[in-house]
Amino acid sequence: WSVEAPLSPSLASCTGYLPGGIAWYRKHFAVTDSAARHYIYFEGVYNRSEVYLNGHLLGCRPNGYVSFLYDMTPYLQPGDNVLAVRVDHSRYADSRWYTGSGIYRDVWIVSAPEIHFAQWGTACRVESLTDRRALLAVDYALERHVPATDRLEVAVTLRDADGVEVASARQRIGAGDADSLGGTLRLRLNNPHRWNLDDPYLYTLQADLLRNGERIDGCSFRTGLRTLTFDPDRGFALNGRWMKVKGVCLHHDAGVLGAAVPPEVWRRRLENLRGIGVNAIRMSHNPQAPVVYDLCDELGLLVMDEASDEWEFPKRKWIEGWNVGTPGFDGSYDFFEEWIERDVTDMVRRDRNHPSVFLWSIGNEVDYPNDPYSHPILDGSKINQPMF
Repeated sequence: WSVEAPLSPSLASCTGYLPGGIAWYRKHFAVTDSAARHYIYFEGVYNRSEVYLNGHLLGCRPNGYVSFLYDMTPYLQPGDNVLAVRVDHSRYADSRWYTGSGIYRDVWIVSAPEIHFAQWGTACRVESLTDRRALLAVDYALERHVPATDRLEVAVTLRDADGVEVASARQRIGAGDADSLGGTLRLRLNNPHRWNLDDPYLYTLQADLLRNGERIDGCSFRTGLRTLTFDPDRGFALNGRWMKVKGVCLHHDAGVLGAAVPPEVWRRRLENLRGIGVNAIRMSHNPQAPVVYDLCDELGLLVMDEASDEWEFPKRKWIEGWNVGTPGFDGSYDFFEEWIERDVTDMVRRDRNHPSVFLWSIGNEVDYPNDPYSHPILDGSKINQPMF
């Protein structure tokens, strides 16, 4: 929404010489779906957002680049409902690049039964992969809001690029008192087709939740089968082939088109980069829109997924034009300690099924302080999710 305000050379260059401030969005809607639960899913809101439904605070998220979901069910009412989003970009010079302001990515209403797959709760991991066979582990997590008294099963199906079923498995779910349930199924696949940069072959994994044999919920996503090897002497190998990573850094905006980037613009940009020899993209310096990862999967581009630009210590930003005056120190550092573990966990859970993602970056040009180890809050053991 900052683009609606007047430009001024005295404002920060990193904002495109546009002001910041506080903005409100309001949406009136009625629920016509008969599902038991309804969620609101934001792919990204810049930044320091607060989301209200009919006057009730659903939650807040200071990070403007992460995706997040809230349960609307307790506060929905018959007829008209009002969803309100408060965005606080008063610290407008809080990055060293153009950020945009407000709701700049897609927003979705997600409807589900009382027992359903958790958000980003299904993941496919390659346990072994040869030219003849593949063994895949499919981890799943369920949320439930009522006791599980009926017979529940999870069924997973893997289909090739032509839609032909190539592997499947089922698992009975035991009853219990916990609010969440989960498990792992294994798929065995003959003659697997690997995901490569010159042949980015994608399978589709479908997971279904069955109650007394009837499908009540499901999720699906595309994924690819590949192996990654890192060696301090030889470098990096994809599917056993040693190669050079020829990458570029890309921010989330598209120049004069701003931060709300249409998918066709991303496709053109990535195809052009691939055409000049680029084979990897660094998501500088934050998680980006889901469509970007989908396109990298499809086009055969490796991805370094990055969590943040700052840790506890802020970086200088020009707040009065470019390279003039006294720099400011607004940024994401002030919510690092409280939110970084949640932000990194959500980034990994959201993006872990993309075959293009081969590296996870926990920060850009950060010192802690000048030590050769990562921040203790980013210890991988605390992020209890498989990475690959």
